[in-house]
Amino acid sequence: MQSNEQTSISPVALVTGAGSGIGRAVALEFLAQGYRVVLAGRRREQLEQTRTAAGEDGARALVVPTDVSDEQAVRELFDEIQRAYGRLDVLFNNAGRNTPAVPIEDLPVEVWREVVDVNLTGMFLCAQAAIRLMKAQQPGGGRIINNGSISAYAPRPLSIAYTATKHAVTGMTKSISLDCREYGIACGQIDIGNAATDMTQRMAEGVLQANGERRPEPRMDVAHVAHAVVSMAKLPLDANVQFMTIMATNMPFVGRG
Repeated sequence: MQSNEQTSISPVALVTGAGSGIGRAVALEFLAQGYRVVLAGRRREQLEQTRTAAGEDGARALVVPTDVSDEQAVRELFDEIQRAYGRLDVLFNNAGRNTPAVPIEDLPVEVWREVVDVNLTGMFLCAQAAIRLMKAQQPGGGRIINNGSISAYAPRPLSIAYTATKHAVTGMTKSISLDCREYGIACGQIDIGNAATDMTQRMAEGVLQANGERRPEPRMDVAHVAHAVVSMAKLPLDANVQFMTIMATNMPFVGRG
């Protein structure tokens, strides 16, 4: 079985949601480790900021603005990867969105659909396109790493859309891992709890707990997440981290509720 490092002198990674937060941190770590990196996300300006933040390493970054919930946009993204590099070694399937914390009965159906479109359908579309490319390329194979969440195991209050999609991501990860093993495509999932990004600033300020209280929660440096993802990616393809949970040590997850 080929390893990612054996398939190319400079392997190719695609990071969705690369314009901010976890996606940006992971993209920067891939670039620092010598990968050629495709930066995908909805806003070109933020993707360009990620490339700039990489310094000289940014010369190995390709910016492709993409709405992952749009099938045609995903098709065009992978056409561009094929044109530019002819292969893909790693997909970090990261793009996602959340909703305001509201009671289930008050969540508009259109908002539910928007979350499903990005967190679930978007992840499927990117995985599907990656699998097609990884099966056809020479040498074949590659790795898909899905960004799950602590919410793939235990929900936060008032988060039904996000929680349901992240539970579904776990099923997707298992199906891809099962169905693609004969093609040398490994699929794993990283479940992240309270990485310090703009999105989790509210955790530090106080967030609703299962008992109805609001309490601040500890966060961890997002760089730890980036290192974990790239460590998963750099394994030879005959080894796989099926599921990894990385979290702030003292966050209320084990025993939540």
